Amino acid sequence: MKRLIFSGFCIATSLALGAVVLAQQLPDAPAKGFGTSITPAYEGWYDNADGSHTFLIGYYNRNIKQPMDIPVGPNNHIDPGGPDMGQPTHFLPGRQTGVFSITVPKSFAKDQKLTWTIVANGEPMSIPFRLNVDYNVSPFSGLEIGNTPPTLRLFEQQAAPAQGPVAFISKAVVRDATVASGLVIPIWAEDDAKYSSGTNAPMPTARPPVSISWGMYRGPADVKFETAKLETLKGGKVGEPYQGKATTTAKFSAPGEYYLEVIANDYSGPGGGGEVCCWTTALVKVNVAP
Repeated sequence: MKRLIFSGFCIATSLALGAVVLAQQLPDAPAKGFGTSITPAYEGWYDNADGSHTFLIGYYNRNIKQPMDIPVGPNNHIDPGGPDMGQPTHFLPGRQTGVFSITVPKSFAKDQKLTWTIVANGEPMSIPFRLNVDYNVSPFSGLEIGNTPPTLRLFEQQAAPAQGPVAFISKAVVRDATVASGLVIPIWAEDDAKYSSGTNAPMPTARPPVSISWGMYRGPADVKFETAKLETLKGGKVGEPYQGKATTTAKFSAPGEYYLEVIANDYSGPGGGGEVCCWTTALVKVNVAP
């Protein structure tokens, strides 16, 4: 599964070379099939109603033919306060935008920082997260037309909704499964179906108002997913409120504790087409028995 998005905000530091790149783009080291680095990506930060702040974070796995597993520890840590602050340990190929978040208290000062370090194939890369005003984003509302992220409900149509990049390990839905049977995951999606190209040009090719993808976030072994294709229940065109349903089965190759992530994109596409809005994330924790 590839989510190849080359947008977002990033301040990256190559520990191996001691070089610092300060720019609103990822370092331009080329992608390879195997054997290269994974760079953390800082999408930005936003304020919460209680005065706290949330960092929105992704990554770029340049190993475009190689998902990688890097356990929390010396090669995958966030400091200070870590090493484990809810980051992924399974890295899908390509650019993965806004896959997790870290919330810091109101008292977190502008000169403070958190730093995520990933060492892949012997290449250390790190990124600091600061409350720099230039990285303030609005992931819950598109600036031009008031677009909002899709709403997702997992397992039950009346379940509590997830809307926006709100995937936190502490808020994961918990389920049990077995290697033999896997886990069936029904999901319901809703969206306002708003669309803007930035130039007011019509959509060049018709596409669904919402698309979803699943990937392993943490786990001891491989997980395979059915194609998660939404069946339209209502709407389906630009400007028509949309409802859809999909059922996905996750198949586990070994017992253990897994976290699975679903990402739902609306018409704005992965990463919001550079606007850092409007997509939704959610996590499912699965305890898998033989």
